[in-house]
Amino acid sequence: MIRRDALAQLPVRTALPALRAALDGPGSAVLCAPPGTGKTTLVPLDLAGLTGEGPVRRVLVAEPRRMAARAAARRMAWLLGEEVGTGAPPAQGWGRVGFTVRGERRAGPRTTVEVVTTGVLLQRLQRDPELAGVDVVVLDECHERHLDADTSAAFLLDVRETLRPELRLVAASATTDAEGWARLLGGAQGAAPVVEAAGVSHPVEVVWAPPERPVRPAHGTRVDPALLTHVAGVVRRALRERTGDVLCFLPGVGEIGRVAGELAGVDAEVLQVHGRAPAEVQDAVLAGGNGVRRVVLATSVAESSLTVPGVRVVVDSGLARVPRTDHARGLSALTTVRASRAAARQRAGRAGREAPGAVYRCWAEGEDGRLPAFPDPEIKVADLTAFALQAACWGDPAADGLALLDAPPAGALAAAQEVLTAIGAVDGTGRATERGVRMARLGLHPRLARALLDGAPEVGVRRAAEVVALLSEEPPRAYGDDLAAAWRTARRGGDAYGARWRQEARRLASAAGEPRGGSGAGGDRGRSAAAPLTDDAVAGLVAALAFPERVARARRKGSYLMASGTGAELAGTQAGGGHRPGSSGKGDGSGLRDAEWLAVAVADRPVAAASARVRLAAVIDEETACAAAPALYASGEEVRWSDGDVVARRVTRLGAIELAARPLTAPDPGLLRDAVVSGLRREGLGLLRWSAAAVSLRQRMAFVHRELGAPWPDVSEAALLECVEEWLGVELGRARRRADLERVDAGQALARLLPWATGDAARFDELAPERIEVPSGSRVRVDYGGAQPVLAVKLQELFGWQESPRVAGGRVPVLVHLLSPAGRPAAVTADLASFWRDGYRSVRAELRGRYPKHPWPEDPSAAEPTRHTSARLKRG
Repeated sequence: MIRRDALAQLPVRTALPALRAALDGPGSAVLCAPPGTGKTTLVPLDLAGLTGEGPVRRVLVAEPRRMAARAAARRMAWLLGEEVGTGAPPAQGWGRVGFTVRGERRAGPRTTVEVVTTGVLLQRLQRDPELAGVDVVVLDECHERHLDADTSAAFLLDVRETLRPELRLVAASATTDAEGWARLLGGAQGAAPVVEAAGVSHPVEVVWAPPERPVRPAHGTRVDPALLTHVAGVVRRALRERTGDVLCFLPGVGEIGRVAGELAGVDAEVLQVHGRAPAEVQDAVLAGGNGVRRVVLATSVAESSLTVPGVRVVVDSGLARVPRTDHARGLSALTTVRASRAAARQRAGRAGREAPGAVYRCWAEGEDGRLPAFPDPEIKVADLTAFALQAACWGDPAADGLALLDAPPAGALAAAQEVLTAIGAVDGTGRATERGVRMARLGLHPRLARALLDGAPEVGVRRAAEVVALLSEEPPRAYGDDLAAAWRTARRGGDAYGARWRQEARRLASAAGEPRGGSGAGGDRGRSAAAPLTDDAVAGLVAALAFPERVARARRKGSYLMASGTGAELAGTQAGGGHRPGSSGKGDGSGLRDAEWLAVAVADRPVAAASARVRLAAVIDEETACAAAPALYASGEEVRWSDGDVVARRVTRLGAIELAARPLTAPDPGLLRDAVVSGLRREGLGLLRWSAAAVSLRQRMAFVHRELGAPWPDVSEAALLECVEEWLGVELGRARRRADLERVDAGQALARLLPWATGDAARFDELAPERIEVPSGSRVRVDYGGAQPVLAVKLQELFGWQESPRVAGGRVPVLVHLLSPAGRPAAVTADLASFWRDGYRSVRAELRGRYPKHPWPEDPSAAEPTRHTSARLKRG
């Protein structure tokens, strides 16, 4: 029996006529409805005609999370007075509401409203682009901007445009970019209608509760334990100060477990809600309490889609866990970030769903304005390998024909396509291969799909599926960092993770071809029935197949170099002296520490760290590493500049890992030349021999270039290094090592750059003379090393010279440094005539007594220049 009293209380009912009209007209709409209005539950039932309004249609509802999909289906079935997927009474034989998530399906051919995850929706669209039998698709929680949701929307819009224009689409969210989604859904027809539903909101008091002392910012998946202790303290405070249940938001499962431990002994039932929680725990939380006060510790899964009954208080840690890709190091992982202001509003709203409430925010009010306004769309920051494969299977490898709110970053998409090419998922044109289509249908990341398909023939379908299941959903940290040990723990374990792991392993084994009910003939024997691989070898091979660029060889104990070129460090001993399960127990914190080779499955990079931190890996050998990464295996001549000299070797490498090397006696001349050029550009022109004449020539050339420009060349360090092969051509051809460069006369080579071809080089000595003849007959060197050419000469040698010399074709006066008879500076002038007239008298008065043997005429402009003393002049 339909619970019409409950349906009548849902505020979204007032928007239903406008939504139905929009779908009967343009066929698409954006529904904006605040949390708690019934958009996730009443809207699909109404559009399906199950509430008595309108014709019966088959409705598909896409949710971003498995927990939300199951909860939404159960809530809708409850509103109809039924059980999910079974019908009520049982004699009917079918249920009008069902759900499908990865590994679990409760729906049948007569299901009218089916709730699926966006991942399941993508799989269906790839198998059946027309979505035969489906009349309406509702994309719920669009504001979260998950990659699968954005991709699903793009594919659905393509389907509407090319195959099924009658397919109706609804983008529903509590807080979203309504205008952007309206333009996207409307396409060429103009913006789709935006239907808004008013919610019944209760006031929520904001309490700022920052830690008393600063805490370290989160990095990778690590959160300062001091912050978690503070969050637990705020929960205790909220229990004292407020009534009702408390919902506490934390970034991940590990932090939930830590805070749950801190709350031991509180006068309330502590529940943990996250994507890994057992379905019965999730159901219990969503069903409400039985008179016992509750504290619900949850990830962002509880931000939207789900209503947790009885909650009057929210405690917000201010953190969220999101996917990030470090393309420079080839690392993709979840990382902890500050939650956005939009997420904080969503979380706070949970306290006001049923009555007035309060939110305790574990940060200072002054920090709030510095938080990001909205979370980043996944397409901007996540690994795009799975997206690229979906696009290739859809027939649009470049994704440029897809209607997306945000285009994928070109660099990230190119990196993803390189991975797909390497694993054989796409061909040279970017089109999906048969192998790629099969990978896409496994419901795995393409890397893991490759590991399953290529690993099964080697180790057996079942064993490959079990390891891949571990990699597809990272095991709890308590399982340790040794993948093989974690595998053994999962086999023994009776915890929730173990149950989910076994279910996923069965699914993958079936998808990979294992007969139902067993491993099949030879299914778990691998390469040889006589010599089956050990668990450690199986785990290592499968992990290496999934992440070939992360196979790593030891540099020193606990430190590794991955084939990608990134360093990797094993974790040390845990605080308090405990060791992770699977560790050696020798105080080093990891049983992997003595391994020569590792296949790194999960790693992240702490802030400001050069190396990655290994979180899950398996021991392998060199043979396995090379077999898993054949594209990275290379052997050839390697001539490079290293440690200040040329090193020539024949090297065998696995990516950045050097496997073997021997010296080369006759390296390729071209490689030698490139290595020498690299050395010059790395260490500078000081590797050459710079005589005084070479330095002078370079200074003169720099002066002419500065004053006259082209065709006179730029001889700065950067310019010379840029064209080093041009002016050092002959010498480079003969250079084999650093010593050869040290013998090169830089000045002789530099002269080649003078503009001989235009004939201007003949004027070089005129424009920038190396020496200038002064009245005494001396030829004095000009210094071009400063901003202005300098002629330093004894004052008596310039007697009779009326004007200062000029260079650069008369454009630049030479700065004359007048020296005493002892060669010490006496005066500086660029206007000699003015000096004779005004400045000489004071210099004469000062120096005549000090140097009485030298001539000091009253009129120097008319005196005879000399390099000698007065006595010598008389003798002459």
